[in-house]
Amino acid sequence: MHHVRCGTGKPLLLLHGLGGHWKSWTPILADLAAKREVIAVDLPGFGRTPKLAGETSIRTLADETTAFLHANNLSGIDAVGSSMGARLVLELARRGGIVGGVVALNPGGFWQGWERHAFFSSIYLSIRLLRLLRPVLPAICANPVGRALLLAQFSARPTRLAPDTVSDELCSYVASTGFDELLAQLAYGEEQQGAPRNSIAHPLVIGWGRRDRVCFPRQARRALALFPDAQLHWFDRCGHFPHWDAPSETTQLILSALSGARATASLAVSHDDDRLRQEERLSLQLRSTT
Repeated sequence: MHHVRCGTGKPLLLLHGLGGHWKSWTPILADLAAKREVIAVDLPGFGRTPKLAGETSIRTLADETTAFLHANNLSGIDAVGSSMGARLVLELARRGGIVGGVVALNPGGFWQGWERHAFFSSIYLSIRLLRLLRPVLPAICANPVGRALLLAQFSARPTRLAPDTVSDELCSYVASTGFDELLAQLAYGEEQQGAPRNSIAHPLVIGWGRRDRVCFPRQARRALALFPDAQLHWFDRCGHFPHWDAPSETTQLILSALSGARATASLAVSHDDDRLRQEERLSLQLRSTT
């Protein structure tokens, strides 16, 4: 897998979302590299890494990432993922022994019913629009109104984002060879599997933007139900990409959560997680009696 390495210190793996590439992390890359050695990869089918010869799914991407870590003597590395990459780091944590501490930012895969169809159809239409606009995407992204229109689903503050960051990301979506297959897999393929309580020994934090219009905030309770060892952090004024909408807060969360102690991570974690777990348990009990 193509990747970049920068900074010094304890290694930290960054996994981008659907259609993205290593530059997706640009808003926080320098600040993370000031404290850690950062390894930001292009997953297979995205950026400069070729698509897998066979199926592209969370399972096969997890297999490929595991092989990459073994080959580069990075087994047990702390890992951060965004969106699809967040689901991927949760899968690596669930498997055990592959990664250390994990921060999953707005992970996909926790939708139910109509949410699944809403996710697929909205992203399906968006990528086709972007492909039609490909020749003029940089010019549209240079305009605040253009960024607001193109990123209304993804960012709570699209007009404040750097034009180059937005242009790089959207052009990466258009160029990615694994986008369509993985989109279908995420929406209608394998179900997200969880990890029993006390099965994950390292810090595990799930971050969620309260204004996420891709993975709706209500899905956070399902994530906690499947990963009861996780702690939840709410990003109050953020959409689907907290590292874009709130880069300083995201950097602080990552560095504190992965400092090696759960107690440190808990300082930045919302008190709402216990309430969400209680609601999910009640929902499960109600479904089991009907």
